[in-house]
Amino acid sequence: MTDLLDVQNLSRSFGGLVAVNGVSFTLAAGQITALIGPNGAGKTTCFNLVAGALKPTTGKVFFEGRSIEGMPPENICRMGIARTFQIVRPMRDMSVVENAMVGAFSWTTNVAEARSTALDSLESVGLAAKANARIDQLTMPDRKMLEVAKALSTRPKLLLLDEVMAGLRPTEAVGVVQVLRKLAENGLTILLVEHVMRIVMEVASTVVVLHHGAKIAEGRPQDVVADPQVLESYLGTGFHA
Repeated sequence: MTDLLDVQNLSRSFGGLVAVNGVSFTLAAGQITALIGPNGAGKTTCFNLVAGALKPTTGKVFFEGRSIEGMPPENICRMGIARTFQIVRPMRDMSVVENAMVGAFSWTTNVAEARSTALDSLESVGLAAKANARIDQLTMPDRKMLEVAKALSTRPKLLLLDEVMAGLRPTEAVGVVQVLRKLAENGLTILLVEHVMRIVMEVASTVVVLHHGAKIAEGRPQDVVADPQVLESYLGTGFHA
């Protein structure tokens, strides 16, 4: 069976700085994979290379067996890869459902169709009851879920989530975990950047660890957190799963 995403020896340099250095990994359909590592490890750059925001210096990215590295991000989005960003920036002069509709316009010009898809996306993340609310009426967890709904409205096969739980309290993060699990159960493949290891252990079936732009470990969460190199460079020798 062909992997949904196949990243091969991916590298990106900015002048003399190598932000991503020969990274390779694959994603199987319907699974949640966590991309972890210290600040500056290259996680967001890796996201940008997969989503088309940056072109790799070297390496290949295959999505459903098709080479996509260097393609415009809008084309990659239409193929089925959507992403969120660390900083939440909803359009404040639009309602919740209108924000979510923006994603649907990546594949349709029909307003009714876009609205129907947006409402389905809001239902998936628990925001259906607030579809007509103003942005200033949303809590921070709501705004995080709105970003996910906007991405879901593009009808992705692969969802890239960049620190979607950042700034949330533990009880709030639990709700996000439930949403992600349900999305994966429904067949969506998810790659997420996350720093809270408790969340990673709960939600991810596979973990990829970056350090100084290079992959230093990959495997099941319980195996990765016991890796001496991961403990030394990221988690600390006192870490206990």
